[in-house]
Amino acid sequence: MTTRGRSTPAAAPARPARGTVLAAATLTIMAAAIIAPSLPQMRAAFAGTPGADVLVRLTLTVTSLAIAISAPLSGLVADRLGRRPLLVAGLVLYALTGTAGFAVGDLYLLLITRALLGVAVGAIMTAISAMITDWFDGPRRASFLGLQQAFAGLGGVVFLPLAGLLAAVSWQLPFLIYAAAALIVPFALLTLREAPRPERPAAPSGHDGRRTTARVAGVYALALVATLVFYMAPTQLPFLLAGFGTGPVVTGAVIAGSTLTSAAGALAFPALRRRLTSATITTVSVALLGLGWLLTGTAGTVVQIAAGLLVGGAGVGLAVPNLNLRLTELAPPDRRGRILSGLVTGIFLGQFLSPLAVQPLVQAYGLAGAFTWTGVAMAAGAALSLIRTIRPQPQGENR
Repeated sequence: MTTRGRSTPAAAPARPARGTVLAAATLTIMAAAIIAPSLPQMRAAFAGTPGADVLVRLTLTVTSLAIAISAPLSGLVADRLGRRPLLVAGLVLYALTGTAGFAVGDLYLLLITRALLGVAVGAIMTAISAMITDWFDGPRRASFLGLQQAFAGLGGVVFLPLAGLLAAVSWQLPFLIYAAAALIVPFALLTLREAPRPERPAAPSGHDGRRTTARVAGVYALALVATLVFYMAPTQLPFLLAGFGTGPVVTGAVIAGSTLTSAAGALAFPALRRRLTSATITTVSVALLGLGWLLTGTAGTVVQIAAGLLVGGAGVGLAVPNLNLRLTELAPPDRRGRILSGLVTGIFLGQFLSPLAVQPLVQAYGLAGAFTWTGVAMAAGAALSLIRTIRPQPQGENR
């Protein structure tokens, strides 16, 4: 039986299939940030290229822009051709374009490979999310979406410190980390199978359709803002920490701390979702992110900066699976790929826009001030969300 926004899931996949999907998840959220510890050295290496200061930062964010642009196409492919071929193609492209940076000596060519890496990440993320919603329903879906985000965070915990160690030797070595995707390809080919295609549900009425569209758009907007704020860590923090005399190893470790607590928040999400509404979890996640950035902006030591990142990371860890689950509740089964791809677009458009949106704050108040005022804005947003949450809502509005 199929109803709007829900279908009877296929039999739960075997452990190798679940493990393959979770392994692929480690490659996603922090894919662009793997080269963050290399940014100062890259700026020096390409000093002779006109506009190198801006272009080097773009090597981090152009990946996010490419993900945001290409994700809707990935969603269409996922719904039309299937999740498995999209995931396999994404993994192969990820390995090829990610490692290309190791051998590329031209900054403009490097930007092209980084954009193609973004296409690969968009495909991987969309395929994974669509697979999970095909496999599971109810509390099991919430639990596995939490695991997905936790493994995405753990990828940062492993890869960012490793990138810092490698960057201390050469700014090019961190690009070799992207070869990890090639190791997952055989498992994807051998263990993953397509779930049965859902029946097309009846179209909602005009009023319900507009209301659902508005809710979906709200989820996208929140994902964009939260990620825009959180991505200040890899784009701004290397330069803030440089003022404290830290090198790439410490920078990679500090940024990785935020991904560690992001994983912890994601693991805690299923239990919280059984007790709290989606709106309440949204409020908590925004408040944690705001508090974390306030701590970072007012910090006087590297340890205090790390503490702020730990708090902010926990907020993002709660936010992403919460928004993902909300979309799966709103999406008709035959359009899940496309609707979930919009979340990928929101997340990575936020990553791309982060340095552009924050730059006026940096120019006006300095790096520390930018973190402080962003934290204030997020705290204010959490307060408004709390007011909205405790007000009576129409039935189904505050699920």
